[in-house]
Amino acid sequence: MRPRSKFHRLVYSYVLLEAGMTLIAEADAAAHRSALARARQFRNGLMVALLALHLMRLKNFAALEIGRSFKKINDTWWIVLSALETKESRPDERAVDACLTTWIDRYLNIHRPVFARTGDPPTALWLSSNDGGAMSYSAVEKAISSTTLATVGIDVSPHLFRTAAASTAAVHAGNAPHLASALLHHTDRAVTEEHYNRASSLSAAQAYAAFIRAIRNGD
Repeated sequence: MRPRSKFHRLVYSYVLLEAGMTLIAEADAAAHRSALARARQFRNGLMVALLALHLMRLKNFAALEIGRSFKKINDTWWIVLSALETKESRPDERAVDACLTTWIDRYLNIHRPVFARTGDPPTALWLSSNDGGAMSYSAVEKAISSTTLATVGIDVSPHLFRTAAASTAAVHAGNAPHLASALLHHTDRAVTEEHYNRASSLSAAQAYAAFIRAIRNGD
């Protein structure tokens, strides 16, 4: 059997980022809608935008925790995954692109409390609009797939965000042929030095976010 082609479901990362950012802006502007409806749209838009800029496996994305794997250092949000949490068994630490800082703060201060319904909510970054508990792996996957289908007309699962990133890097960053590999946390077997691998992944994440933002802004 041949694997099914993903070509018909290919969406470039800057399109996904634009879709997420548009949802975020529209949610904040929709004063006529209920607070819960606006919070849900804002959360889903932030999910899409964050995953479009910062690739990680769904297991890690769904399990992000405020203060542990998702923390603010000075004025910058960081994603911090230990070696025990990654498929490659090595740490993955990256600064979240500054274009999302204001929206993350707004989600945490205004919209996430709408889901929580309590002063002592779970530490999970993504909370359910149904009961205020931590969203499950499948719930996060469904939210992302349904959101991309509604906004760009294609069901882009979280796994396909990685395909989108590799394709975007190949088309728009041809002068950096190893960007996609480093971005997706792949390693050359000949390279074993841990700090080199870690630095490569971090710089790749920053470079990728910068050129996706530049494409979106028309630079």
